[in-house]
Amino acid sequence: RAQEFQMRLSGASYEEISRAGGGIVSSMRATRAASDEELVKASLRRLDHLIAEGVTTIEIKSGYGLDLDSEMKSLRVARSLEKQRNIRVLTTFLGAHAMPPEAGGDKDLYISQICEMMLPALVAAGLVDAVDVFCEGIAFSPAQTRRVFDHAKMLGLPVKLHADQLSNLHGAALAAQYHALSADHLEFTDDEGAKALARSGTVAVLLPGAFYMLRETQSPPVASLRKHGAHIAIATDSNPGTSPLTSLLTAMNMAATKIAKHVPDKAGRKGLLGRKVGMTQIFDATGAVVPVTVIEAGPCPVTLVRSPDRDGYAAIQVGFLDKPRRLAARAARGQVAKLDSRRAKRLATA
Repeated sequence: RAQEFQMRLSGASYEEISRAGGGIVSSMRATRAASDEELVKASLRRLDHLIAEGVTTIEIKSGYGLDLDSEMKSLRVARSLEKQRNIRVLTTFLGAHAMPPEAGGDKDLYISQICEMMLPALVAAGLVDAVDVFCEGIAFSPAQTRRVFDHAKMLGLPVKLHADQLSNLHGAALAAQYHALSADHLEFTDDEGAKALARSGTVAVLLPGAFYMLRETQSPPVASLRKHGAHIAIATDSNPGTSPLTSLLTAMNMAATKIAKHVPDKAGRKGLLGRKVGMTQIFDATGAVVPVTVIEAGPCPVTLVRSPDRDGYAAIQVGFLDKPRRLAARAARGQVAKLDSRRAKRLATA
C-alpha cells in the first residue's frame, strides 16, 4: 500500500483513501490472493525484525481476509509461526475490521455472518485467543460492536477494541464496559472514557506509528489517562497501510516525542506484564527464571523479560533505573520465583 503514502502527502485523509478503494480492502485483496506459504514468508521477515529487538511474545490479528476461508487462513498462518521461530503467538480475530465488497454495504448482515458463522467456526478450529472490532464511522457502530462482543463473551473469549481513533464514538467507555483487555488508538477519547478505562483495568494502548503515518494532529489524552490511573501501553500496530513498523523501541521513541512529549514521571511508571494480550505470568511453564535484559535510554530504561524457550513470556517496564536494575539483579541471582496473577499485578504497578 505504498501508493497510499503519496496520497496522504497530497492531503488525502484516512477516510478518503478508504472510500477510494484503498485501505483495508486493498490489503484484503492481496491477502485473499496469497497462499499460506506466501503469507508465512512475508510474516517471517517482519517477525525476525521484532525478535532481533528482544520480542518473545506477539499478538497477531486477522482482519485482512473478511471472509471465513481467508480469516481462517490468516489465523492458521499466525499459529504456525510458533513452530518456525522461538516466539509465542497470541491470535486475535478482527473480522469486524472493514466491509468486504460482497456484503453490498449491509453492515448488519455482515456482522450477523461474523457472529453466527465465522466466529464459531474459528473458535471450533482453535484459532482464536481474543476478538477485536474497529468501532468507527467508516467501520462499525457501537451497537454492531456490542453484537460481536456479546457473542465473543458467550464463547468465553476476551475482547479488544479499536477505539476513538478518528472520532469520539465513546469507544473507550464501551471497551471498559466489557472489561476489554485493551482499547487501542484513543486519539479522540474524552475524560470520561479515560476514567472508564482506569476503573475497568482495560489497558490504554497508544499506537504512535499510526499516529505518525496518518499525520494526525489529535493526540491521545495521555494526561487524562495518567490523572485517572489508567494502565498505558505502547505497541507497534504493525500493519501494511498505517503503521509499517517492526521496531518496538522505535515505537517507544515515537510515543515519547510525538505523544507523551516527556519522560514518564512517578504517576506514569507502569509495567504491564502482558496485560494487553491477556497474560498473567511472565515466566515459563516450568516456573524457571528467565533471563532479563535492561536496555538503558537515559534515565528511562526499558526492561525486557526474555525467555530462551518457546513457552516463555515477555514484559516491558518503563521507569527509572532503580527498580529495573533490582529486578534484573534478582533474576540473575535466581531470586525471582514464578509469579501468580496477584503478585504479577503488584509488580506491574510498583
